[in-house]
Amino acid sequence: MSPDVLDRPKTTTVSDEQIEEAFPWQVIIFNDEVHTFDEVIFQIQKATGASLQAAFEITMEIHTQGKAICFEGSLTECERVANILREISLSVEIVPAGD
Repeated sequence: MSPDVLDRPKTTTVSDEQIEEAFPWQVIIFNDEVHTFDEVIFQIQKATGASLQAAFEITMEIHTQGKAICFEGSLTECERVANILREISLSVEIVPAGD
């Protein structure tokens, strides 16, 4: 049997996009002196579907800590959430979970 006819294990190619989607990502919102609490709370609810209480708690963390994680999910989901938050010019960043 010649070497080029040997049975080789099948390999699966995984794209960078599939790797990025496989890991959890987080959306972080940063504090600013531009938006009111109500604006931030409403936009968090709109972007994430969070309850009023949860959105309020996230907003308080942003206010007191300078930033807060408002959402965790796939990269695609995080990009969707971040884009909605950016509609009112909130400063957001998407990072791998755990960073």
